[in-house]
Amino acid sequence: MDPEKIKRQYGLWESPITPISLSRGIFFSEISVEDGALVWLERRSDRGVLVVQPADGQAPRDLNSEFSVRARVGYGGGDFTTGHGDVYFIDASSGRIYRQPLLCGSPRPITPAFGQAASPALSPDGRWLVYVQSYENQDCLAIVDSGGNCWPQRLVSGEDFYMQPAWHPDGRRLAWVTWNHPNMPWDGTTLHMATLEGLDRPPEAGLPVVGQFITVAGDENTSIFQPLFSPDGRLLAYISDESGWWQVYVRDLTSGESIQLTQTPAEHALPAWVQGMRVMQFSLDSKSLYFLRHQEGIVSLWQVDLSTREEQRLPLDEAYSSLEQIALGLGGEADQESIIALLASGGRLPPRVITYRPPSNVRVWRRSISEELPASAYSQPSPVSWPGMDGETAYGLYFPPHNERFEGIGKPPLVVNVHGGPTSQVRNAFNLRAQFFATRGYAYLEVNYRGSTGYGRAYRNRLRGNWGVYDVQDSVSGARFLAEQGRVDGAKIVIMGGSAGGFSVLKALEDYPGFFKAGICLYGISNQFTALETHKFEARYSDSMLGPLPEAAEVYRERSPIFFADKIQDPIALFQGEEDQVVHRDQSDEMVALLQRGGVPHIYQVYPGEGHGFQKTETIEHFYKTVEKFLRQYVIYA
Repeated sequence: MDPEKIKRQYGLWESPITPISLSRGIFFSEISVEDGALVWLERRSDRGVLVVQPADGQAPRDLNSEFSVRARVGYGGGDFTTGHGDVYFIDASSGRIYRQPLLCGSPRPITPAFGQAASPALSPDGRWLVYVQSYENQDCLAIVDSGGNCWPQRLVSGEDFYMQPAWHPDGRRLAWVTWNHPNMPWDGTTLHMATLEGLDRPPEAGLPVVGQFITVAGDENTSIFQPLFSPDGRLLAYISDESGWWQVYVRDLTSGESIQLTQTPAEHALPAWVQGMRVMQFSLDSKSLYFLRHQEGIVSLWQVDLSTREEQRLPLDEAYSSLEQIALGLGGEADQESIIALLASGGRLPPRVITYRPPSNVRVWRRSISEELPASAYSQPSPVSWPGMDGETAYGLYFPPHNERFEGIGKPPLVVNVHGGPTSQVRNAFNLRAQFFATRGYAYLEVNYRGSTGYGRAYRNRLRGNWGVYDVQDSVSGARFLAEQGRVDGAKIVIMGGSAGGFSVLKALEDYPGFFKAGICLYGISNQFTALETHKFEARYSDSMLGPLPEAAEVYRERSPIFFADKIQDPIALFQGEEDQVVHRDQSDEMVALLQRGGVPHIYQVYPGEGHGFQKTETIEHFYKTVEKFLRQYVIYA
């Protein structure tokens, strides 16, 4: 034991990470490079703010103070784009697309106020804007002139979902991705390419229409992601999982031949839960491709030479273990070197907006929090794997308890966190929730159960028909693994999760009563039948996770915690957004009523004005204060 450290029971350490500090951070979601200027989107409490960093290096400024920027097609994303000195963004309240000059000027709408827009893509000549439009559960690709002088019109329709429209540099071709129910975008999508007609006439004479149309790749059993044309117009890059992993492909637009560019058994794409996701960019000279590689929870930046297919990992600081939303452009009018912009973080490094100039120059432009704490104040996560109940391997990230001022007595309690989705993955990114617990003396396990992404298509598909089985089993076996290794106190294990993870919490407390000391459920699914009453994006998700109705009705009943609430005996804290349109409040209300009837120790908090995921500063602060008090009562002192 370190004589200079205070010896105190695990879970009772005084942490430098306070509930109020958790509530006041900034969240970054998208970034763009425009003529050397950087533009990124910040989530400040429940408001989305576009920030402009001028090319001359002067202080950054908010684009405007009036609008909250957020697209609302499905779960959102695809909030803005830039081009020809302007920003095109979606207003959260109206769903309209606005145009605003980067340097100086006021925003003005270019689309009418009906439906929801996302993923705006500006044509190379700056005349036309293509975007995803959703209105009364009908999605399409729409087109409008960039000045907003004409009424928009449908460009392509007939499929259930559209995403990632991309222009060819000649401005006469367009590529995009579609899929249909019951598939999700990681199940099966199709990549299309079309020529446009009527581009040269003035907008008042009619907007462009689709001419020749071909299908490039994908089908109902192959997932395609992010079409991208090379600047010289010769190639179309995209990502496909036809090999069993999301790999990068390029198609020669002259010969029509496609080749697989990457071979490493790693993921090069993400599940498309939102619009506007980017994982690769061509170099400006079209000789190479920059891409992000996901391997064992770590995301790294790579470059591949398109003539030799030789790959090299680019030397970012090793502290950056999670990278997102790669963008590329020139450094400015007087700077003809390219810069790569990224949203970056690490296990002990809070999120930042950075730029990278090959071969090794990294610059930080914005930090999500004050960073008054050194990296040594945080717990260092590490990848971990363990044998599941049936011998198959499960994966996760483990955060040991860590605080520079304290040394624990005995063994630490464990928080097992189950991610949402359920098709998702916890990466080795900065995780404030994990650090909140670890710096208080809790061990913390993020479970990437069978069904998570990041480990190939076969692993991702293991949850099909097994939702509520493998996610629960892998959470239990992961906790047992750590307890058997002597790393945690097996009598003080907590299970926590939100949305689909909240469902796993309820199911685990029912299937393994007494194993967990307590549960923390955030807007969790309790009734699989009424869970189908959700937004269009997830309306058929359960077809693959549980089975189609009515044939699988018995499975839905077996996997609905509401019907087996009498099995729950361990204390549980439930949290719900009053305006949640994904998991409606009545799911939590009904579960709480049954817990009350059964005399189960519980607390229930409904947050006004919150939806599916908490955003308001006051909500986040109250949530963490309540959780800490709950755990002290039912876990630490019990």
